[in-house]
Amino acid sequence: MIVLGIETSCDECSAAVVRDGREILSNVIATQIELHKPYQGVVPELASRLHTEWIAQVVEAAIAQAGITKKDLDAVAVTSRPGLLGSLLVGVSFAKCFASALHIPFIGIDHIRAHLYASQIENPLEYPYLGVLVSGGHTVICRVDGYDKVEVMGTTIDDAIGEAFDKVAKFYDLGFPGGVVIDRLSKDGDPNAFLFPGPTLDRNEHPYDMSYSGLKTAVINQKDKFRSEGAEDTPENIAASFQRQAVGILMRRVRKALKDTGLKRVSAGGGVAANSLLRSELKALEKGGYTVTFPSLKLCTDNGAMVAGLGYMYLRDGLRDDSHLSASARVSAFKKA
Repeated sequence: MIVLGIETSCDECSAAVVRDGREILSNVIATQIELHKPYQGVVPELASRLHTEWIAQVVEAAIAQAGITKKDLDAVAVTSRPGLLGSLLVGVSFAKCFASALHIPFIGIDHIRAHLYASQIENPLEYPYLGVLVSGGHTVICRVDGYDKVEVMGTTIDDAIGEAFDKVAKFYDLGFPGGVVIDRLSKDGDPNAFLFPGPTLDRNEHPYDMSYSGLKTAVINQKDKFRSEGAEDTPENIAASFQRQAVGILMRRVRKALKDTGLKRVSAGGGVAANSLLRSELKALEKGGYTVTFPSLKLCTDNGAMVAGLGYMYLRDGLRDDSHLSASARVSAFKKA
């Protein structure tokens, strides 16, 4: 089955053609980064307007690069939630009309589940495993028992990890997107130059939850309080020290979740899964006998391939949506451990 996947949940306008859930025939990503850079963040109204202007061309390019015609498509899958509502509506409206015109099935895809599926495209991992979703909007640790069977174990109680990266980078005028810039600067910095604090959560009922608001505040408003003796106050040192603690907060919960559940497999997804320190820390788990996978860098960011891949799984099992489906900015209902 050949599925067209469309992704417009934020500022990436992407379309991909995937065969049987894993063979990527094309994956076109039109990024809006340069157009949002002056604002050092994504402007929702600008993002949705650009999706409207670009989506038809992006879809046509994906079909052409796949070496097929529209008549070869068996279904259309599109991100329908969560995300920026205006951006989602562009993708969902286009996908419904496109599928209707071709008389083929249409299905809405949850953005979080798509990111969790992304690594399965390139590195299939046996269920169950511990899923780690890290992005600008989400930070989730979950047990994944199937492509649509996800049990949330822990999440951030305030800022997402990617959001914290972006806000710290914006405050210090380091550049946009913040995660990419901080990761690059960190390579030339001392991670112990600033001993920024982690959260002290006393939440026995949810021991895997995380918090990034306090760390962000410490880096922005109390930096000098945590500077090590003799350390230089440089962008590189700030970036390295912040990144060390941000990744550390997550990894402490990941290790605890693995120990408590007994799971021996881990898969990460989302834009922050491209972070070099996080990838290194996750990879180090293999020394303890764990199997670790994460998507290639192109599949970490928002992309149509993960949407098409997951769409195939639903359609294979006879699941599809009708024209009444609409976009939603809210996260789907996930079972909470």
